[in-house]
Formats: sequence, C-alpha cells, structure tokens
Amino acid sequence: MEGFNHSRVSEFVLLGLTDSPELQTFFFVMFSVLYLITMLGNGLMLLTVLSTPHLHSPMYFLLSNLSLIDVCLSSFATPKMIMDFFAERKTISFEGCISQIFFLHLFTGTEIVLLISMSFDRYIAICKPLHYSTIMSQRVCAGLVVTSWTVGFLHTMSQLAFTLYLPFCGPNVVDSFFCDLPLVIQLACIDMYVLGIFMISTSGVIALISFLLLLTSYVIVLVTIKDRSSTGTSKALSTCTAHFMVVLMFFGPCIFIYVWPFTNFLVDKVLSVFYTIFTPFLNPLIYTLRNQEVKTAVKKKLSNQNLNLGKTTPRYPVQ
Repeated sequence: MEGFNHSRVSEFVLLGLTDSPELQTFFFVMFSVLYLITMLGNGLMLLTVLSTPHLHSPMYFLLSNLSLIDVCLSSFATPKMIMDFFAERKTISFEGCISQIFFLHLFTGTEIVLLISMSFDRYIAICKPLHYSTIMSQRVCAGLVVTSWTVGFLHTMSQLAFTLYLPFCGPNVVDSFFCDLPLVIQLACIDMYVLGIFMISTSGVIALISFLLLLTSYVIVLVTIKDRSSTGTSKALSTCTAHFMVVLMFFGPCIFIYVWPFTNFLVDKVLSVFYTIFTPFLNPLIYTLRNQEVKTAVKKKLSNQNLNLGKTTPRYPVQ
C-alpha cells in the first residue's frame, strides 16, 4: 500500500450514466428494482440448491457458484451507483476506486473460468454420459471452483500490479459510474498508452479466446447429438442455447471494452451496465428458473414455507 503515498489525487469524480434529473430518477427506480430482484433470484437459487438433496449434482453445484459470483459482481458498484443518482457530486476515494477495480477483475475473471467449467460439465454429460459420474466427481467439481477463484485472484493482481504505483497528480474525472482500469490508467501523469494498451488488451484477448473455446465446445456438443432422438436433441439444444446466451451476454461487452481499451464510446457505458447489472439479473432466469427441476424445487420450498408459516400463526378461540 506504499503506492498510495505517491498519489496526489485523494479521490476521483464519477460522471455517472447521465446528468439529466429526469433520467436519474428513472434509473434510480429501475436499477433499484433490478438489484433487488438480482439479489433475491440468485439468493433463492443458492438456497434451493443447498437445501434440495436431488440438486446436489455437478451441474447445479456449478450453477450455485455462478449465482454466488453474480451476487458479488452486481454488488461491487451497483449500490453506490444507485445512491449517487441523487448526489450533487459523485466522488470515490482513491482506495475505493482501486477496490472497485480489484473486485471487478476478481469476479469477472472467476466467472470466465467458471463458465468454461460449466461448458466442460455439459460436454461430459452429453458426449460421455457413461463416464460422467467418474469424471465429474465431487473432488473435480471443488477443484474447478477453487481454480476459478484462484485464476480470478491472479488475474486481478496482475492488473493492479503496477496501477497502485502510478502517479495521479491532476486529472481525476472518470467518465463512468464506477472505476475501471482503462478509464483510470488514462488519468495517470505519465504516458501509459503503449504499456496500458498491451496490459488491458491482454484481458480482451483472454476473454476472446475463452469465448471461442466455449463456442467450439457448444458446437461439438450439438454435432455429437445431431443423430440422437428428437426429444433428446431438443432438450440438449435448449440447454446449450440457454448457456450460450449467458456466455454471449457476458463475454460480448468484455471483449468490446477491453480489446479497444482507450477508445471512449457512449456504448461503453451501456455495455458496462450490461455485464455488471443485467447479466447477473438474467442469469437465474436463463440458467435455472427455466429449468423444470429447479422450478419444481423452488415451488416446493415456497409451499413448505407457507405451510410452516400457517402452522406458527396463533389461533385464538372464538369468544
């Protein structure tokens, strides 16, 4: 943390999404509702998987971890953005800005590896069903999750390795609703263009390669099942389509923003909202709540909860 001593800037000013009072009120209501639904949806998914024995399988174990990451990803910046809609001056401390960058790359890096793990799980389940229980053991599943968080941590540390020691001595306006590496590096008092382009574009290239690997795996799965029964093909196609929708929503904005890191487009703000707010909001709907097993388990849990509440309601005798 000695790097903080070299910085003359104690805080950054966030421009946010808009300066229109009418739009700020609209966004405040919309994003507050989306954030609440995101927390409830992903929290319900976590609770359902943990408390339902027949959902203790590799696929749902990985899905529950995706829900956990989505809770974290939607919480690193969204609450502050919501509170800032009515703030006259939207500021964040230097330490807070660095923390946002740290958590953003930790959670996105972790989710990239987890999505690859989920793709691997579907590949084994569809292409090698007889070996599925052997390959996707509890130890392997736990190892995939631990690897995801480890890679995410190493990724974010590599991004921050030199950022902490950059001199920020003047400009401090960030044209977004949270701190991200491409925007913050441009404010340094030294020329970071070449090194910054190389370092940040590496994240974009990694995201692009990961996306192509995932796309290839889904193509292989679909080619493998093309000669099977229409019912099995339809179910597998539905599963792969849902998975690929999540992959596209997550990787598309990341690739666009980080492959061309120092180009400021209005669409960058929209894409930032997409993968930090909309994707965590849609994941439970696309991945889990459209799944019949999950829907049945959720309905059963809610009905049991209602029965328990009815049993505990005090009944008073009629006088």
